[in-house]
Amino acid sequence: MSGRGGTWVLNVAEKPSVAKSVAEILSHAGGGLRSRDGRSRYNRIFEFDYSIRGQRCHMLMTSVIGHLMELEFDDRFRKWHSCDPADLYHAPVRKHVPQDKLDIKRTLEEEARKCHWLVLWLDCDREGENIAFEVVEVCTSANRHLNVWRAHFSALTNREIHEAVQNLVRPNRLFSDAVDARQEIDLRIGASFTRFQTMLLRDAFVLDFAGADGNIVLSYGPCQFPTLGFIVERYWEIQSHEPEEFWTINCSHTSDDGTATFNWMRGHLFDYTCSVIIYEMCVEEPTAIVQNVRHQEKLKYPPYPLSTVELQKRASRYFRISSEHTMKVAEELYQAGFISYPRTETDSFSSSMDLHAIVREQEQHPIWGPYALQLLNTESRLWRNPGSGGHDDKAHPPIHPTKFSAGESSWSQDHHKIYELVVRHFLACVSQPAVGAETTVEIDIAGEQFSASGRTIIAKNYLDVYRFESWGDSIIPTYTIGEQFLPTTLTLDSGVTRPPPLLSESDLLSCMDKAAIGTDATMHDHIKKCLDRHYATKDSNTRFSPTNLGEALVMGYDEMGYELWKPYLRSMMECDMKAVSMGTKVKSEVLESCLQQMRACFLDARQNKAKLLEAMGIFFERSNRSGGDTGNAVEIVRPCGACRESNMALKRNSNGHFMVGCLSYPLCRNVVWLPGAISEAAITSQICPSCSPGPVFLIQFKFRRLEIPPNYDIDHLGCIGGCDATLRELTEICGTGSRNLPGMTARAQRTAYPSSDSQSGHRRQRACAHCRQTSHASNDCPSLTSHARGVHSRRSQNPRNDPGQISCHCGEPCTLRTANTENNRGRKFYTCQSRDCDFFLWEDNANNDESQRHSASHGRSGRSSLSSRRGGRSRGQRAPETDGVAFVSATGERVSGRCYVCGDPSHFANVCPNRGR
Repeated sequence: MSGRGGTWVLNVAEKPSVAKSVAEILSHAGGGLRSRDGRSRYNRIFEFDYSIRGQRCHMLMTSVIGHLMELEFDDRFRKWHSCDPADLYHAPVRKHVPQDKLDIKRTLEEEARKCHWLVLWLDCDREGENIAFEVVEVCTSANRHLNVWRAHFSALTNREIHEAVQNLVRPNRLFSDAVDARQEIDLRIGASFTRFQTMLLRDAFVLDFAGADGNIVLSYGPCQFPTLGFIVERYWEIQSHEPEEFWTINCSHTSDDGTATFNWMRGHLFDYTCSVIIYEMCVEEPTAIVQNVRHQEKLKYPPYPLSTVELQKRASRYFRISSEHTMKVAEELYQAGFISYPRTETDSFSSSMDLHAIVREQEQHPIWGPYALQLLNTESRLWRNPGSGGHDDKAHPPIHPTKFSAGESSWSQDHHKIYELVVRHFLACVSQPAVGAETTVEIDIAGEQFSASGRTIIAKNYLDVYRFESWGDSIIPTYTIGEQFLPTTLTLDSGVTRPPPLLSESDLLSCMDKAAIGTDATMHDHIKKCLDRHYATKDSNTRFSPTNLGEALVMGYDEMGYELWKPYLRSMMECDMKAVSMGTKVKSEVLESCLQQMRACFLDARQNKAKLLEAMGIFFERSNRSGGDTGNAVEIVRPCGACRESNMALKRNSNGHFMVGCLSYPLCRNVVWLPGAISEAAITSQICPSCSPGPVFLIQFKFRRLEIPPNYDIDHLGCIGGCDATLRELTEICGTGSRNLPGMTARAQRTAYPSSDSQSGHRRQRACAHCRQTSHASNDCPSLTSHARGVHSRRSQNPRNDPGQISCHCGEPCTLRTANTENNRGRKFYTCQSRDCDFFLWEDNANNDESQRHSASHGRSGRSSLSSRRGGRSRGQRAPETDGVAFVSATGERVSGRCYVCGDPSHFANVCPNRGR
């Protein structure tokens, strides 16, 4: 070990500045602090000797920069169009060291190989514990014999650091598990909803807010959206408020001792007539009689010790400094050693803390130094042990000053303000409360009760140092019980009710804290995210208003009936995280239950996405770009069976026809053409039980009535995986709407469902679907020929023997209709007038016995035969094996416009006489 004896100890801090401070403090005991470069130029290595519990140690001190690792999806799922967002709830995730921190990783590995111990100096909260285990993973992979320890400290002071290193403990795996669970939940929920609403809305509307561009992300976060929800809810409360007029009676009395303003003890009335009657009674008998005079001592208590949330709230209220900037400044003051760790939920001091020593350090300050001296003077009786707010995170004490400063030259105005707030707050919380004498006088005028209060300050105490609060005198004349006087003024005044104000930053932090939205260390990040994403704005008075975008998103989810913008879901998650950190719940069960719940919520939200589009339409104009329409939004139907790396999505081509294509186009050209008669198509959450590779989501189709035969329903829940006979039939009857487009590939002209024979690569002799004989194919069955002759015979016997009518097999006359589909537009066909008969026959096939054998569909039996001839199945039967091929695969070949079965250019495959042989 470089010629040195003793135990070699690798010490790792969370930031370079903390590593340097800890090394300087500890090296004073051993002397000889040396430093050298590591692999990362920002993370130097400090060396010195030190004794831990009498054991001689050679200390190596270095650092990371926050989290060493990142949690990400596997590469296949990281691209937005690579998968269905719903897949992100179970997609593989991994923790890894990102590229920009590989140098830090190499430093840790190299130094760990030399050492016997690893001491972790990370921040003493759950997040710091998680970073600690990231460091442990890297270091133990290089040296599995390391003895791992944890140093607990709350301030970069000599006493705290020396106590920490002499009282090392083991790292807490439960704290780290709680953070791992939160990270994974936030990643999966945030990524799925963010992709969903961004792809649905970004291109569908003209987003006119500042900074909007084509790459805007409409993010969703489990904490970010409830934060936005508080802002929108208050805004809606203000917008829905209707002013209501009220009336109140005011009375005042002025004497040589001053003026007393008496308030009507009824408050106010909304009924004008009643108010006038009572007021006239008082005017008729205006003499006031003093009924009660109360004198009592009033105390105004100092604040509780300072927690993180309270620091942010008070900095916003007193200085109008944002919570995000407050935490940045506080972190810098902590790293420089001037205040204790600024991320703490604790608002009560431990009895073991030497609070007098902290006050003693402030005696030399030119402004509050005299007050500190008075606090320590026992004769002044100003000292008071601080109260407790009832919160203790068992990790850090409340925020307090750790080193005296009259102001550093490098400090900004905000550094001065935050340091002053921390010092004055600490001095105030160890001081006596302010004392006042309060007098309350109650009078009677014509049976109506009025009261007035006055106050005299006896001792300001903590208010002398805590300049941010006030409690002034309000002198009123002296009254005695039974005394009578005439009021100086007696008026009936009107007013109107007013809505509550917009939420200030302090109000918003209070709402978040009460609902457990985020942690004390992350609340400011969620607020900043709402501002950065243009969901909300903040005015000069630090009050928040939602933007049109923020209001539209909340309105859309609210219209769906889901309270995704409410705090309840996140509050339950935070309770689960706390349970994991305490060991009462296991990380895996929390992950499973939470993600299962949120995935169901996501699928429902996607099913009802029209509500989101409607809400956005209220505030924004539709754009002419694709992506916003419910039919154009990218919706995953199934995994791609061709490339097996991406997914197939429901889309529309340039002509408006529906199709299902691979999202990896043009690398993968797998495509499924759908019937051209579809007017609407929407993915459902139902999954086909038989098709693979899956899941294959069923699609709710709506067909145009005039473009499909009458024996088919216009509404159909179908599967594109190869098992749906109805879709196969309608694809052949109606076409795909893309056969005649220029540049279409040869495979794209094939029928939507390849037969099982063609997929297996060889022909098998199959029984006729009509007579079950194997000597001929179904399309050459004599029974069809006989039937066709029967049709002609009946036609010739029809008394109305005109070319526009024939009789069907049930004996009823048929109606001649005209097809309106793109492929058959203008072509005429016969249908039976009876609602119970499903007869269908093309007019040109009625004059051609051979064609009739291939084209006539006689009721439901005809549909069954058609399905059998095409290698399909009837409803309820098991799907044929398709080897992962659904409909067709487009390969890019040029189309010649001829039948792909026999090569004849006079017809397409759907009417080929050789099809099925």
